[in-house]
Amino acid sequence: MTGKDHAAGPQGYDVLVLGEVLVEIHAETGLRDAADGTPARVSYSGDALNAAAAAVAAGARTALLAVVGEDELSVPLLARAAELGVDVSHVRRSPRPNGAYLLCADTEGDREFVYWRTGSAGSTLSVEHVESWRELLTGSKALITSGIAGALSASSREGVLLAAQIVHGAGGHLSYDPNFRSRLTGREDARTLLARIAPLTGLLKTSCPADALALVDTGDPAEAAARYRALGARTVAVTAGADRLLLDDGTETAYFPVPLNPDPVDATGAGDCFTGTTTARLVLGDRLRDAVAHGTAAASLSVSGRGGTGHVPAFTETAALAAAHRSHTLRTFG
Repeated sequence: MTGKDHAAGPQGYDVLVLGEVLVEIHAETGLRDAADGTPARVSYSGDALNAAAAAVAAGARTALLAVVGEDELSVPLLARAAELGVDVSHVRRSPRPNGAYLLCADTEGDREFVYWRTGSAGSTLSVEHVESWRELLTGSKALITSGIAGALSASSREGVLLAAQIVHGAGGHLSYDPNFRSRLTGREDARTLLARIAPLTGLLKTSCPADALALVDTGDPAEAAARYRALGARTVAVTAGADRLLLDDGTETAYFPVPLNPDPVDATGAGDCFTGTTTARLVLGDRLRDAVAHGTAAASLSVSGRGGTGHVPAFTETAALAAAHRSHTLRTFG
């Protein structure tokens, strides 16, 4: 299966995902316990690939807009993306190594990562790349991107902003996750990017307290949502721990309990899975609450696998969990 097998027709894509893809090295032990001979497995992840895979699984025609390297791992990296149903025919290449990261399994979301991404192929993303994708961006229903892509380099930041402006100007939907990473960027730079991109955003997905404390100076989910909306975001989804999500669309603010996964393995990429699924379902016609319910169900199911794309749930699985959880919630709180 190749990216061409999933290329969109003349109507364009449902979802484009702009950002970084990474080689993932998954250690079998905690990083501080790693020693000579510690077992590990290689896979492929990064917030852009995680979100793109989720959007495909949710039913959207999806393409990845990224820059990858020309090292030996680029072939299996792109093969994995295509295996997940993501169109990789628009990916650009750079004579740089691919970024990589090392992590260990954790089900609570409090994970340790070691990254190698300085000077990576992904960091070369630029306005020139975005201009080459302009026709795709104007013809797509939605774009997903993040603060990680915007923090990789000065050129990638400008590229992310231009892509957001193109999609917004063409009447498309933008989903944005600030994804603040202190090892990549300072708070002021992240806040500046957020202030510029929030007014273009249809759905801003963020975490609290982590992102909210750094970017909008509060650890309260409802207050964080209000502050993001004051910056211009139309709808804000705030993950507040593993078991609940707050949604503020300007007409009401409500908490959504997240379906319980009885057998969690690794929470890596769960937030990306939520964003990819929710965005896909929105552009495919779901009401906001239904799209969010599908997003939370998919995110919960995704933690059954190791790594960012270890388990990408089929939409039949996602829809069944969302329906069962909705029924349970109505019985419990109705």
